[in-house]
Order: sequence, then C-alpha cells, then structure tokens
Amino acid sequence: MAPTIPDFAQRRVEVAEDVTLNVAVGGSGSPVVLLHGFPQTHLMWRHVAADLAADHTVICPDLRGYGASDKPADPDGTAYGKRMMAADTVALARALGHERFALAGHDRGALVAFRAGLDHPTAVTHVACLDVLPTLDMWAAMHGTSAAVGFHLYLMAQPPGLPEQMIAGASDAFFGHFLDAWAADPAAVPADVRASYLDACRAAVPSIVADYRASAGIDVVHDQADRDAGNRLRMPVSVLQQDWGAALGYDARALWSAWADDLVHTTVDWGHFMAEQAPAEVAAALRDLLAR
Repeated sequence: MAPTIPDFAQRRVEVAEDVTLNVAVGGSGSPVVLLHGFPQTHLMWRHVAADLAADHTVICPDLRGYGASDKPADPDGTAYGKRMMAADTVALARALGHERFALAGHDRGALVAFRAGLDHPTAVTHVACLDVLPTLDMWAAMHGTSAAVGFHLYLMAQPPGLPEQMIAGASDAFFGHFLDAWAADPAAVPADVRASYLDACRAAVPSIVADYRASAGIDVVHDQADRDAGNRLRMPVSVLQQDWGAALGYDARALWSAWADDLVHTTVDWGHFMAEQAPAEVAAALRDLLAR
C-alpha cells in the first residue's frame, strides 16, 4: 500500500477544465497550502503537515503533472507554466472554501508559490520558498563548470522528444539519482516513500519534462515581465536555502531581496530535502512566517 499522511483525508479536486488534483487535507484553523518539489509528491510534507495540522488547515496537493494529479497535454508550452500551476493552487483553495491562504513551496513548488504571490496577492497572505532561486536568477547564476550540478535543467529544456525518450529509458536511475545525490541524510526518505516517488515519476515523465521546459520558456517570459514592471512580493516572505551561492558565486539573499519587500532569508544546512530531513525546524520557520 502506498504511504499516506496519517489522519489526512485524500481528495480529488477539479481546479481547471479537465484538470483534477490529488490532495491530502488535514487539521483545522487558518489555511496553509504546501507544494512539493522534484522528484517528489505531496508526501514530502508528511512530517511538516502533521505538525502544522495542530492549529491550521493544511492542504497538500500533487502539482498538475505529478503524483496522482492529472497530467494534461502541453501543445503550446504553457500548460505547465508556473502561472497555470499558481492558478490551480488558488482554485484548489477556493474549492475547499478558502479565499485567502498562506503558501509554502519546495523546489518546483516554490516556483509555483513565487508566481502565485505575484499573480494573486489578494489571495496569498504569506509565501515560503525552500531551496530555490526565482527562475530568472537561477538561469543567470548557472554558468561555467559549476553549473554541471544543474545538468537536468538543460536536458529537460530541450524541445519535445529526446529528453522524454532518454529519461523514460532509465527513469528509476534518473529520478533516483536526485533522491540519492540531494539527500544529506538518506534515512530522511525511507524505502517505501522513495519507491512511491519513483513510481509516480515513472508514470509522469512527459509532464515532468514539460514542467522543466516551461522554466526555460514561458516562466522566463512571465518573470521578466514582472521584473520590468517592478512587480514584487508584497506579503511576508521567508526563504530557507542551502548555500549554493558559495559554489555558484551569487548572493542568494540579495537576489531574493530584489523580489520581496518583507523578507526573512535563512541559510541552512539541512540538505535539499529539508522538509523530510529537518521537519521540526521547517515547521518552526513556517510558524514564524505565519506570525508576521
């Protein structure tokens, strides 16, 4: 049996035409939506969600294209843009009765949270982003041999066809590489959860690639338009981030400060999968954010 978040109800919620998300909902109180990263599902939040559910309604969806959520076709390169995923998130919260909500994302989910904060400032009350840079800044930071750590970004940015074929041909090895390489503590992702992640990714290669391809396409267009217009995140923002800047030569706090008026940026050593390796610390940081 696939692992679940204990005491959370599993639901399917329609958020757009022909797009239904798989979502785990638990707790009661002011709403918090938690968005997962790559190569994971909503299960990555299992410990943090259980903690926050003591005094919040916690909503943990699989992003479109991931896990047990729908995986729509992407004929024009926009179906997996972060603007579309942000709209999914707002529609999900509204369908569950919440016009305003706090939003935390990890990795890919953090990019969705960032876009939701820019596009839906009246709906999103707080934003937390875990271990990611905004898309424009990420591409600017990737240069020279140190950028080899992000080889998957360039692979999945290629036109449809070759990336999907290559990854599908060795999907467990591909996705398992990141689970192994990015886990500072392998025990943080137990065998049953790791198997669940690999099963989900194996069934979602085209949509996962489309998500990454969007970050080299439509997401750049949208972020650049916001930068040119001076649009910023006006709500309280917290960023938890490993010190990638030491290797890639950027100041993460400065990059985030260009986007957020009310920013708390914290450099941590909890590994990339920090919600699984250091859940108590992540939950505490989210509580601090919600108190602002």
